[in-house]
Amino acid sequence: MRIQVLGPVRAWRDGHELDLGPPGRRAVLGFLVLARGRVLPRTELVDALWGSRPPPSATNVIQTHVKHLRRTLDPERHAYARSSSLSTVGEGYALHVPRDEVDLDRFHDLVRTANEALEQGRPEPVRVALGEALRLWQGPPLADLPAFAAHPAVLALLGARRTAVLAYAEAALDTGHVADALPVVAEEASRQPLDESLAAVLMRVYTAAGQRAEAFAVYDRTRRALVAELGVDPGPELARVHGTLVRQEPRTPRSAPVPAELPADVAGFTGRVAEMAELDRLPAGSRTGALAICTVSGTAGVGKTALVLHWAHRVRHRFPDGQLYLDLRGYDPDQPVTPNEALARLLEGLGLAAGDIPVTQDARTRRYRTEIAGRRVLVVLDNACSVDHVRDLLPGSPSCVVVVTSRDSLAGLVALWGARRLELDPLSADDARTLLHELIGTRSFDDPAAVGDLVEQCARLPLALRVAAELAVTRSATPLARLAGELRDRQRRLRLLDGGGDSRAAVRTVLSWSYRHLPADAAWMFRAFGWHPGHDVDLHAAAALAGHGPDEAVRLIDVLARAHLVTPDSHCRYGMHDLLRAYAVELSAELDAPADRTAGVTRLLDHYLATATATVDLLYPTDGSHRGGRREAPPPVTVPADPRSWLDAERHNLVATCAHAATHGLAGHAVDLANVLYRYLEGGHHADAVTVHTYGLRAASESGDRSGEAYALTNLGAAYRLLGQYDPAVDRLSQALALHRMTGDRHGEARTLSNLGIVADRLGNYDDAATHLTEALAGYRELGNRHGVAAVLTNLGAVELRPGHHELAAVHLDEAATLFRELGDRAGEASALTNLGDVCMHGGRYQEADRHLTEALALFRDLEHRYGQAIALANLGTVQTRLGRHDLAIEQLGAALALFREAGHRYGEASVRNGLGEAVHAAGRPGALAHHRAALDIATETGDHDEAERARTAIAALKSSHDSAGLR
Repeated sequence: MRIQVLGPVRAWRDGHELDLGPPGRRAVLGFLVLARGRVLPRTELVDALWGSRPPPSATNVIQTHVKHLRRTLDPERHAYARSSSLSTVGEGYALHVPRDEVDLDRFHDLVRTANEALEQGRPEPVRVALGEALRLWQGPPLADLPAFAAHPAVLALLGARRTAVLAYAEAALDTGHVADALPVVAEEASRQPLDESLAAVLMRVYTAAGQRAEAFAVYDRTRRALVAELGVDPGPELARVHGTLVRQEPRTPRSAPVPAELPADVAGFTGRVAEMAELDRLPAGSRTGALAICTVSGTAGVGKTALVLHWAHRVRHRFPDGQLYLDLRGYDPDQPVTPNEALARLLEGLGLAAGDIPVTQDARTRRYRTEIAGRRVLVVLDNACSVDHVRDLLPGSPSCVVVVTSRDSLAGLVALWGARRLELDPLSADDARTLLHELIGTRSFDDPAAVGDLVEQCARLPLALRVAAELAVTRSATPLARLAGELRDRQRRLRLLDGGGDSRAAVRTVLSWSYRHLPADAAWMFRAFGWHPGHDVDLHAAAALAGHGPDEAVRLIDVLARAHLVTPDSHCRYGMHDLLRAYAVELSAELDAPADRTAGVTRLLDHYLATATATVDLLYPTDGSHRGGRREAPPPVTVPADPRSWLDAERHNLVATCAHAATHGLAGHAVDLANVLYRYLEGGHHADAVTVHTYGLRAASESGDRSGEAYALTNLGAAYRLLGQYDPAVDRLSQALALHRMTGDRHGEARTLSNLGIVADRLGNYDDAATHLTEALAGYRELGNRHGVAAVLTNLGAVELRPGHHELAAVHLDEAATLFRELGDRAGEASALTNLGDVCMHGGRYQEADRHLTEALALFRDLEHRYGQAIALANLGTVQTRLGRHDLAIEQLGAALALFREAGHRYGEASVRNGLGEAVHAAGRPGALAHHRAALDIATETGDHDEAERARTAIAALKSSHDSAGLR
């Protein structure tokens, strides 16, 4: 015989469950088990069942329950024989069942075994014993008798379970088996939302499992609950884990790549001994609770960036979790980096996939601070223009150090954030001479007076000194005294023109002097660099700006690099100091006709549009109808050897260029570039997609391009759909549909209807979804667009995954797979096969579903299509659950969850969470409720009807096994 009280009260004999009768009888058995073999006085039973107001018949009721229990537990005994299982002892009763047949006794025995192993310092046996003990629990004690939930014996057992869960978590952390412990700890913590010890250990387990965001979400959730319910902040234990866990916990593996973003150190760095010592005093991993911030301010060209980078390279070992660097371009007159864009770049540096980066600035700030929390990271924010420019870029964790450079003193950071201030003056005369000696060589020692003259003419500013030294090296036959005289004359003329009020006058003078010695074609190239709206350029973009061929561009860029007027990096890209860029823009405005500048920017846009079109056509050869009609065919270009790498490298420039075109009267280029980039950005760069298509919409609307406006709205709606923001998706798509119909664009209309159908399906509006998709299908068939037909058939098959529609879904998906196969679209074929497997699964044909999904997964893996792999794995996991292969199901669903989270795909994450809940419940493991609750949270947030209902149904079913209507 086997008896269970850790959950609903149940009993089995020879594998068959016994009918224990009404709640009162089950309660008597439950309390006898809780007595653990001791005699339970009848008065205690009366008190347990009725409290201080028992009925007059209480004793008779208990005797009747005991009589029936004896018949149930010992059915073969003689009517007058003594029961071997339940005996009367004086005025009480005692239950006699072997310890290994009662879950409660088995739980206590396993806990005792674990405690013995713990005293011997053996964590693995502790983990195994406690894991087995906790698997015995099927809910709270006497779960089907909620009237006794507050009984002292029940509360004591819940306390014993909590203690076991905490010890199990510690053992799992010690042995590295956190995956098994996570659902157990999460479920226990969800039952006790105000228990700080559980929250703290859950944070540590999440962190060890590589789920840093979830760990800090636990802290935030617990903190809010404590404030709301008790009016208190988290205590020392939880606060300590929140602030220091990741930094101090040696068994926590890194969950993201370690960023190493510092640009190269400055060659020949000289002086700044006191300033370096001041920076050295910045604490790495402060224990005071305050974030360490230092502002380095000073005039343009004084060497702020050089100082910080030289120091950062010297102390990088103090920041084992990485170094982030971002040039904010705060003094760029046209394209400074906005805080929202800066946050996206910082999150990418911390290892987030682009698709996982939120859209809004507030959400990005929260995610950034969550991701960096606890890490020992150096954050260098270069060229900030104000406190507002960097406020949202400051981590919230004292484990980080932030250094900000600016021409502004950033007094607000000092006053409000306690930042240290480091004002950078020009070099001392001795340090400036040393730098010139280092750069010019032995020749500089022959004429110390000329060197001193150069030092003063350059105002002891490192940037000016470096440019002057390079000119001196280039003109090696010219005496230094003569060069100093030329500079003095040039400076005097510029000062007369300038009024002498510009703090950058010395640098500008030296730049003008260096620029004057450039060949005319190199000078043109220098000015052309100032026209680029992005941060850096490759060879081909530079050639397009200047109107040269690649060979000539290489030669001219080499001239500029030797003069320190552009800076190459290790990836054959070229950048420019913001002061140099400003000077290039100033010169161009003075020397170049507006038509020449416009022609240069137009050539650049043509280059980007042509190259992007060629790369996208190569990557997505069968899907071009979403681009609409372009102004004209782009010129032929050489396709990059690695198209996707080119798009990845140029992505920020492409976004900046699209914005520039939309705001500088080049609407056609903005519209075309946004349309061309749609499919690439759809693959995971959703936030950039919203930015690009918003600019495309602005350009089309302001130029009266109704067709372009319709396509931009469709693209925006599709981007919002992928982000799970269904309300704005419906709004943009509805506007697009009206415009497509007004312009008579049947391709655009069909594509928009298809997107509307997908959104309607997600929202549970199945009739609307079928209507939209059927209209889209008819439109594509009429147009002869076989790819469009196949895509809509795939979506229709997904909508028809409802009772009574499975046959039609299979027909549609078979046709879609065939069309994709004929078109050579392997990704489309894999998508159709995935949905076909889903149809077979819903129809109970699990082996057939397994075959289709396995084939789809192989295709997606060959294509390195991670989103497709996630869907196929998610569906395969559900099939394995149906087939009873629980371990494989949990493994495949776990892999799918990781991929969906990487892509930031909220619908997929909700679906997999539900699948995991079903799988762990079917396997008899704890944690199902936690998974379904997580799925419900996500689905409620996104408005996803199907997954929300799936989660609610599962939660209700799980609770029904624990709850009862009460005693009868």
